[in-house]
Amino acid sequence: MIHFDNSYARLPQGFFARINPTPVPEPALMALNEKLAERLGLDATWLRSPDGIAMLAGNSLPEGAEPIAQAYAGHQFGGFVPQLGDGRAVLLGEVVAPDGARFDLQLKGSGKTPFSRMGDGRAWLGPVLREYIVSEFMAAMDIPTTRALAAVTTGETVWREDGLPGAVLTRVASSHIRVGTFQYFAVRGNESALSALTDHVIKRHYPQVSGPLELLDQVVGRQAETIAKWMALGFIHGVMNTDNMAISGETIDYGPCAFMDIYHPNTVFSSIDQMGRYAWANQPQIAVWNLAQLATCLIPLMGDRDKAIEAATQSVHRFAPLYQDAWLREFGAKLGLADPEEKDRELAERLLTIMARQKADFTRVFHGLSDNSARDEFTEPAAFDEWVSGWRSCRPDPDLMARANPARIPRNHRIEQAIAAAVASDRAPFETLCDAVTHPRETRSEWDAFALPPKPDEAVRQTFCGT
Repeated sequence: MIHFDNSYARLPQGFFARINPTPVPEPALMALNEKLAERLGLDATWLRSPDGIAMLAGNSLPEGAEPIAQAYAGHQFGGFVPQLGDGRAVLLGEVVAPDGARFDLQLKGSGKTPFSRMGDGRAWLGPVLREYIVSEFMAAMDIPTTRALAAVTTGETVWREDGLPGAVLTRVASSHIRVGTFQYFAVRGNESALSALTDHVIKRHYPQVSGPLELLDQVVGRQAETIAKWMALGFIHGVMNTDNMAISGETIDYGPCAFMDIYHPNTVFSSIDQMGRYAWANQPQIAVWNLAQLATCLIPLMGDRDKAIEAATQSVHRFAPLYQDAWLREFGAKLGLADPEEKDRELAERLLTIMARQKADFTRVFHGLSDNSARDEFTEPAAFDEWVSGWRSCRPDPDLMARANPARIPRNHRIEQAIAAAVASDRAPFETLCDAVTHPRETRSEWDAFALPPKPDEAVRQTFCGT
């Protein structure tokens, strides 16, 4: 039995459309996250049964579910779209875990909804496995993130450029409320809905605060922490539209996301990011831009307009110092500095500059600081040697570095190899990769190959949105 308590579905009808998932012909379990199931208070044995798989595929509804597709708007690459919404996802309901924590249970790829906008509402196997792998790695590295409970193949062919195997991802999140959710009601001038949404978010995520300005302050702080953690892993979200920024501070919507191999601050992978708007180095500034859109939505709820604009502006401006503090903590930890000072910022930035000039591997350099192998990543190590002498005088903590620097990441070429094998009905590479990256700090000989950078003919230079 799943303990549902569906607070979002009790909001006014305009917040969502009630819609059931579209059944699939031959559901089969590809992967089940048993530890996450236990966290949610779900019976993994039942989830593996025909009835459980039917639920994960959208073929049956568990007792207490109230399936809905959520409405939202969003700025996509800077251009505003007044109506987006869940075009290929259905929120089954909110699961209350044994400890009282609340989580959304959503099926992604579960068929058409009123928000599908000419799409088929389906997902093919590749993006489902990519999100499963990357989100679970992020969770293992303590990054705020949505989670993957299960991946189910559907027995359908999904047509993109070619026919591809269909799949459904069961996604878990503290909620799916986005900046774009607020924009949906703001652009319509619906202040009563904005007020109801604000009250709902405060109660669900920030019960310690009162009113829209304090809510904005909290979201700004959460995003500053999350983005700093992204940067410290070399993670590039790839599509930081306002409809892909969660109010909870969790990383959401792993579409054309990727991790850097060779370090360069202007790295872009997403095939649709032609101008580099969402490059690695731009992510903090884009977060500020997105938060400004949220602030604009909340201003009508904050009383006197002039005073509200001033207060909201000050709140958004808090992002920069909060982010810089978080960045220093994250990169300080990567260098083994438990209490980094402002002078240590220059130490980290100097290392990044050397890495960029010599095209060094981001993950291998930082992890290699612990075992003295980082030097091997530089073609002309003299500059690195000089940097090391200054760094060692800071007496870095190797245990702190071991926690902050993964031995391996979900390398883009490894993800593509796992997807290609799964499409050919071989799930072993996916399972092995999942195991390796969900234990990112452990060193095992059988996982050594996953720490290696891609060979020239293996390098992935573009990633693609699942739709």
